[in-house]
Amino acid sequence: MWEYTDKVRDHFLNPRNVGSLDDANAVGEVGSLACGDALKLSLKINDAGVIEDARFQTFGCASAIASSSVLTELLKGKTIEEARALTNKDIADDLGGLPKEKMHCSVMGQEALEAALANYLGEKAPAHEPEGELVCKCFGIYDGQIRRAIRENKLTTVEEVTDFTKAGGGCGDCLEKLAGILAEELGQAAARPLVELQVKRPMTNIERMKLVTTVMEEEIRPNLKKDGGDIELVDIDGTTVFVSLRGACKGCPSSNVTLTEFVQKRLQELVEPGITVKEAK
Repeated sequence: MWEYTDKVRDHFLNPRNVGSLDDANAVGEVGSLACGDALKLSLKINDAGVIEDARFQTFGCASAIASSSVLTELLKGKTIEEARALTNKDIADDLGGLPKEKMHCSVMGQEALEAALANYLGEKAPAHEPEGELVCKCFGIYDGQIRRAIRENKLTTVEEVTDFTKAGGGCGDCLEKLAGILAEELGQAAARPLVELQVKRPMTNIERMKLVTTVMEEEIRPNLKKDGGDIELVDIDGTTVFVSLRGACKGCPSSNVTLTEFVQKRLQELVEPGITVKEAK
């Protein structure tokens, strides 16, 4: 499991400012449910350019919820210019830090803020508009987003690029492209040794077990619970994951679809492409 700070846990278990804002005059939406994370940030900005209220609606993991929650707290009372100066690092730092694998959640918060302010000012939001070539098909990440993350966060390895953007965290087919983009941004001479190190090694059984458990608890179970269902991780044998459906999912006519099209697909995207999911008998 990820190591979370007390403040991350607090904002996840007791999120602030959740929901919509009826009189919002600035709205920013980033991410997509198809890619696993989505955030809608709503702001009320007065005539003096001060943010009076902020609300959020997030679909995502504990880090995504905590990042969105603390962002709304940081924004209240700030001017537009002060809000524009906020970065994903400010969000993560206010939470006492985030696991490196979850830094993309703070980036999503920054992008939603930039989109909301652009919406208010009648400008184009640069942070999340598709820019350049689609690089990561698993999470819908474009070339422009990757280059921006590298520059703003001073990233130096492909692993860091994945942590901050999610690109490369699914099937892994785009890792070579990521290495090429990184090489261009850092300069070929500086990046070549880094690129050579980005050889994706096979996942160990312990790594696979930890990651499957995390994805089940943070991504899959919360989604099923929204519809009255649930799922229990029973066993893991190599790349075969045995589960038991609970609640509304148990005995549901579409339970096989849930297992193959949702549970198995998400584990293949976020853990390992070769994973298969079977219901324990």
